[in-house]
Formats: sequence, C-alpha cells, structure tokens
Amino acid sequence: MNQPTPAYEQGQALSEQVNPGMEAALAARYDALVPGLSRMVVEVPYGTFYARGVVDEKTRLLATVAALTAQGGQTKPQLKVNIASARNVGASREEICEIIYQMTLYGGFPAMINGLNAAIEVFEAEDAA
Repeated sequence: MNQPTPAYEQGQALSEQVNPGMEAALAARYDALVPGLSRMVVEVPYGTFYARGVVDEKTRLLATVAALTAQGGQTKPQLKVNIASARNVGASREEICEIIYQMTLYGGFPAMINGLNAAIEVFEAEDAA
C-alpha cells in the first residue's frame, strides 16, 4: 500500500467532513475492478482541488452542483452526492434549488428539471431520516 501523501490525508479529512463514508463506499464498489480508485478520488478532487482553501466548502459544492446540473441527467448519481454534501456544509434547500434553476441558462430546461428531481430525492431522504 502506498504511503499517505499530504494531499491524501487532507482529502480524507475533507471527504469525511462533507461526505462521510464515501471512500469506503467507493472502495467496496470499485477497487476490485480498478485498484486504488477510491484513494485517487479522495486524493485528487478532495485533497488537491477541494482543499485549496481559496473558497469555502459551501461555495465549492454549490459550484459543483451547478456544473453537474448543466452537464445533464447522466450525472444524477454524482449530483445527488454533491447536493447532500452541500447540505452537510450548510447550503439551504433554497440555495441549492436556485443554483440548479440558474443552470437552465447553461444546460437547458431538461438539465434543470433533472437537477431539481435529484434535489427532491435528496430532500425526501433527509425528511425520511
């Protein structure tokens, strides 16, 4: 096993803060097929990009929600994870929905509707918990 790098350690702490259990879930699902995938996801996006500190986690996650929404329905699983993560760092339902709504300008109405449907599923799961 590789020695932990500073980026991995920083990414691990941040990913557990915003998306608890993500690395273990990725490892259980994908590491047998692509060894080290879970570590790479923690180290690169979370430890290198998300942990830069230039903007706060809420802003960064809202930007991620916007980008995933504009990409369209094929990103629904990732969008739901990032909506939940945004909620974990303090984004309100209204802020998330407004960001998704604004993506009508960039991804079109179908992308926005798909994004709102993903948000509704996350919010319903929150309400049921």
